[in-house]
Amino acid sequence: MSSSPHRPEPPYRQIVAEIRARIAAGDLRPGDRMPSIRQIAQRWGVAVATATRVMATLRDEGLVEPKVGSGTVVSARAVPKRPGGPGVPPRPRQPRAAGRALTRTRVLRTAIAIADVEGLDAVSMRRLAAEFGVGPMSLYRHVANKDELVAHMVDEAFGELRLPVPGPEGWRAKLELISREQWQLCRRHLWLPGAVPFTRPLLVPNLTAHTEWTLRALDGLGLPMETRIREALTLHGLVLTVALSMADEAEAEQETGVTLDRWRQAQRKRTDELLAGGRFPLLAAVPADAVSDLDGLFEYGLARHLDGFTALVADGRGLSA
Repeated sequence: MSSSPHRPEPPYRQIVAEIRARIAAGDLRPGDRMPSIRQIAQRWGVAVATATRVMATLRDEGLVEPKVGSGTVVSARAVPKRPGGPGVPPRPRQPRAAGRALTRTRVLRTAIAIADVEGLDAVSMRRLAAEFGVGPMSLYRHVANKDELVAHMVDEAFGELRLPVPGPEGWRAKLELISREQWQLCRRHLWLPGAVPFTRPLLVPNLTAHTEWTLRALDGLGLPMETRIREALTLHGLVLTVALSMADEAEAEQETGVTLDRWRQAQRKRTDELLAGGRFPLLAAVPADAVSDLDGLFEYGLARHLDGFTALVADGRGLSA
């Protein structure tokens, strides 16, 4: 049986390997200024998200560090190889925030910052311990395990939203408000929709408060609680479903280094061949950006869903479970 073809490393790892080799060879020396994220993106022809991951990986390996007034520079710990011999091993990593107490809030905010740049898979107890310059056991006083950490990250993220009480006039305006607030939250934290389970809800205060706010928005309509909770879950699911597509696209850009525009350009010939024969005349008439406009897709889905719910309320179909 022939072995499967070797899968090439993601572009960000290839770029990291190239920069690491330059540091090891002494071409880049301690204190030398690193190119910016935008410069990396331009020089290697990759997406900004990919360049961001390159810089984060170099930082995690202790090869680069921020320096006030100079941006990111090659770390003093990144000692190049000596001619004819191995490189001098780097000094142990020093605590990044000496003198500041390690609290659950700091742990969660640091975990969120990592997930925002590198995705949820990059968050681990070991990685967080390295960020604070402590042993992993120090974190277990604040979170018991990765699952609990993610649950509290979700709660911390939803706590960023301050929902007004009672909110705008009318149930529809209220549902539009909370849906758009959650949509913007998912845009800020692309890892968030993948961290919120649907059938086994996270029992955390801030996320629960969103559900309670939605239920309260439906007061006075004469709807049974079963209908109200189904509406709250359906609305939440609409936001998360479209947001997952947004997160998947960001991950694809990061892993491949190819932006959506560049991917579409690369697929243009195949698309034209598929649609030129006249077999799919309606698809051929669709504007090019209609599918990729996720903001527009979200707004369309929200409006049509609420149109339907308005009809349900108006004819009394929602008055029985």
